[in-house]
Amino acid sequence: MTIQTTRTTTNAGAVGVARSRIEGVEKVTGAARYAGEIPFENLAHGWLVLSTIARGRVRAIDEEAVRALPGVLAVLHHKNAPRVNDDVVGALGRPDPIVTVFQDDRVPHAGWPVALVVAETSEQAREAAESLVVEYDEEPHDVTFGADRPGTYTPEEGEAAKGDLDAELAASAVVVDASYTTPEQHHGAMEPHAVTVRWDGGRLEVFDSNQGSKWVADDLANLFSLDLSAVHVRSEHVGGAFGSKGLRAHHVAAVMAATELHRPVRVVLTRRQVFATTGYRSPTAQRVRLGADPDGKLRAFAHEHHNLTSTLREFVENGASYGRSMYEATAHHTAHRVLPVDVATPTWMRAPGEAPGSFAVESALDELAERLGMDPIELRVRNEPTVGPVSGLPFSSRNLLGCFEEGARLFGWADRDPRPRVRREGRWLLGTGTAASTFPSGVAPTTASVTAEADGTFTVRVTAADVGTGARTALTLIAADALEVAPERVRVRIADSDFGPAWVAGGSMGTRSWGWAVQAAARDLRERLPLAPGDIPAEGITARTDTAQLIAQLSEKERYSYGAQFAEVAVDVASGEVRVRRLLGVFAAGKIINPLTARSQFTGGMTWGISMALHEEAVRDAVSGGHVNADFAGYHVAANADVPELRAEWIDDPDPDDPVGIKGIGEIGIVGTAAAIANAVWHATGVRHRDLPIRPDRVLLGEARREGTGPDA
Repeated sequence: MTIQTTRTTTNAGAVGVARSRIEGVEKVTGAARYAGEIPFENLAHGWLVLSTIARGRVRAIDEEAVRALPGVLAVLHHKNAPRVNDDVVGALGRPDPIVTVFQDDRVPHAGWPVALVVAETSEQAREAAESLVVEYDEEPHDVTFGADRPGTYTPEEGEAAKGDLDAELAASAVVVDASYTTPEQHHGAMEPHAVTVRWDGGRLEVFDSNQGSKWVADDLANLFSLDLSAVHVRSEHVGGAFGSKGLRAHHVAAVMAATELHRPVRVVLTRRQVFATTGYRSPTAQRVRLGADPDGKLRAFAHEHHNLTSTLREFVENGASYGRSMYEATAHHTAHRVLPVDVATPTWMRAPGEAPGSFAVESALDELAERLGMDPIELRVRNEPTVGPVSGLPFSSRNLLGCFEEGARLFGWADRDPRPRVRREGRWLLGTGTAASTFPSGVAPTTASVTAEADGTFTVRVTAADVGTGARTALTLIAADALEVAPERVRVRIADSDFGPAWVAGGSMGTRSWGWAVQAAARDLRERLPLAPGDIPAEGITARTDTAQLIAQLSEKERYSYGAQFAEVAVDVASGEVRVRRLLGVFAAGKIINPLTARSQFTGGMTWGISMALHEEAVRDAVSGGHVNADFAGYHVAANADVPELRAEWIDDPDPDDPVGIKGIGEIGIVGTAAAIANAVWHATGVRHRDLPIRPDRVLLGEARREGTGPDA
C-alpha cells in the first residue's frame, strides 16, 4: 500500500483543508512512543493485585513468600504504603475514590487494588502478584441495579420542570409511557492504561497515557501533598481514552513504588484490570412519557433516568438532560435518580448522558410517531423549539432541521414505506429508522503560548491531549491561519503539564478550548512581530494568553452541536441476527477544522453507536460482584464486518456570536445512533426493542411474543 500525504505550501486557508495527521508516519511506523514503551535505565515493573471479593476487609497478606521469589523488589499494601491526602478536589472535581489505594484494609467492591508487587521484569512482577495470597473477612454485598430498588435517591439539582405535567398528560390525545434500559458499558481503548514514574532532581516525572497532563499533575501533587511545580506529567501519544484516562489507582501505586525504591517504576494494566479499575458507563433504567395533540404537538415531555453509583462517591449519568434542549412541550419534567451499590464508581464515557438518554427519548418519539400515523421527521419538525425548552435562553445556532432535510435527501427517506414488516429480501426483513442527536458545545479557560523563532518558524505550546483525534494537526492549522503562514512553519507541542493550565480532551471541548487560546496568542504575536524576519532575536518572541476573560464575555445562550442519524437494517427473525446495512449521519457542528479527521471522528462515534445498539454489554455476576466478560472475547464491539456502508456529512452551521466557531465533534456521532438502529429494527419486524443491546435472543423472544407463543404473550 502506498500512503500519500498532501501538503500545502501556500499561506491561506489552512483551516478547512483535509490534511493527514502530522504524527501519522510516526504512528504507523512504530516510532511514536506510548507510556508503556518509553525506555528507562534501571526500570522496575509493578503489577496490581485486585480483590477477589466484592465487600469486606483484608485480614492478612502473605507477602514473605512472594518477596523471596526471583526479582521481587517490593510488595506494597495498606500496612506499609505511603499515606496520601484523601481530600483532593482538582480542576475536574474529586478524582475517582480508587486513587486512595492501600490506605486501609477496606474492600468496597470487586477489583479493588489491595497490593502492588514490584519486580525487575514485568514477567516476574506478574508471576509474583498471581502468587500473592490475600485473606479476607468477607461481608454481604449488593450489585443489583433496577429502577425500583430501595435506596434510590434524587441527587442535588437532579430535576428540572416547567408546567403541570399531570394535567398536560391527561389532556393529551395520544400518550406514550415506556421504559428503556441500557447495560453497563466500557471504554475499551486500544492502548490499555499505563504509566511510568521516576524522581529526577527532586521532581516527580510522570510519563502517562491521559486526557490532560496538567489535570493529572495537579491531582497527583495534591494527593501526595507536593508543590504543584514539583510534578511534571507528559503524555505525548495516547491510544484512545473516551473519558477513562484521568488519575487512577495505577498512577498512585507507581508513585508510591518509585518513592520507596528510588528508581523508575512502570505499571501497565491488563485488559481485565482496565475493566475493574478505570471506570465505565453505568447501566440505566429510563422512563419516558410523551403526550401529544392529534397534530403531533407535544403537550407533555417527561424523562426519568436511573443509574447506579458506588457506595464511595456519587456519579450521575446525566441522561435526562438530553431532552431539556431538544423538544418544545407545554410541560417539561426531567429527573435523575441514583442507586448506590457495591461496585466501582462509574465515570464519563463518550457522550456521557446523551448516549443512553438519546436512545430512550428518540425511541419514544418514534413510538409516538407510529401511534399518530405521522412521519418521524415531521414529528420532530412540529416540536422544534425557538428557544431553550426549559431554560428559555436563545440558541447560539441551531440547524437540526437542516440535518434532517439533507439526511433525508441523501438517504432516500422519501421512498420509505412507513408500514412495518413489509420489506423482505430472502430471509431478511428490512427496515429504516432515524433519530436526532445533540451534544453541548462548551469551552473552558486555557493557556497557550506561541513563539516566533529566529529561523522563521513558530512554536505553539499548549497542554492539549491528542487521544487519537488529530488534535495536533487541528491546532497546527488554527495557528497557521492566525499567524497567516504555511502550516509547515508551525510546530505544535502538547501534553506537557509545564505548559500551563488547559482543558482536557473531554466533553467535546478540547479543540474548541485549546484552539481559542492558540488563536488568541498567535494573533497577539503577529501584531508584535518586527517587519523584518531577521530582526527576531535568538531566544525568539513569545506571546502568551489565558482565555478566561474572553470566555467570560460570551453571551449566555444554549450552545450545541446537532445531527440526524439514519439507519437501514436487515433482520433474520429465524436466527435473531441483526445487520446494519447503511448508516448515515449529517451534522451541524460549527466550523470543521480538518475534514479528514473530522469525518473519522463522526464515523468513529457512529460505529460505537452500532456497538451500543447490537453488541456492548458488560455482565456482572451477582454472586462474586465481578465481571463475567471483562475481555474482548466476551465484551463484544463492532468490527469492520459490522459496518458495510457508513457515511458522515455536515452542513454549514455558523455562529456569528462566537469568535472561534468550533463546536466540538468528538461525541455527537454516537448520540442517536442506537435509537436510529432500534427504530429501524422496529420498522423491519414490527417489534419494538426497548432494551439494549438488541441481541439475537431478544429478537427471537420478541418474535415469539408477536406470534403469541412467547412469555408474557
